[in-house]
Amino acid sequence: MTVLKRYVLRLFISLKYITANVVDRNNGRIVATASTVEHSIKNTLECDRSCNAKAAAVVGEVLGMRLKVEGLDQGQGRGIHVNISKEVEKKGFKNQTKIWAIVNALKNSGVKVILDDNDDNTSGTKFP
Repeated sequence: MTVLKRYVLRLFISLKYITANVVDRNNGRIVATASTVEHSIKNTLECDRSCNAKAAAVVGEVLGMRLKVEGLDQGQGRGIHVNISKEVEKKGFKNQTKIWAIVNALKNSGVKVILDDNDDNTSGTKFP
């Protein structure tokens, strides 16, 4: 029996930094990561004390490129799962802009993204 790998996007967002990880749920291993802490990303941003949606989009683009290099941009046929409601709830954000910027950048990079939101997203506007 073949075990299908399930990849999940995990976000760590503070006022100062943004980190996005794709985790293999079968073994808990991080398979790709991108963060505004990295010098190569940090030097291209203009967010001295706070990171905005532009920085989040850059993190998403870099993560998308790294997933492609690893051959995981399609999540081995299933895609990269994201639960926006859970990420928002976990972080306590009222504004989903940074989260959606990362998700949209991943999609624009050609990464297959599967939204796992189970509710109607009554807490805010859902972006395409």
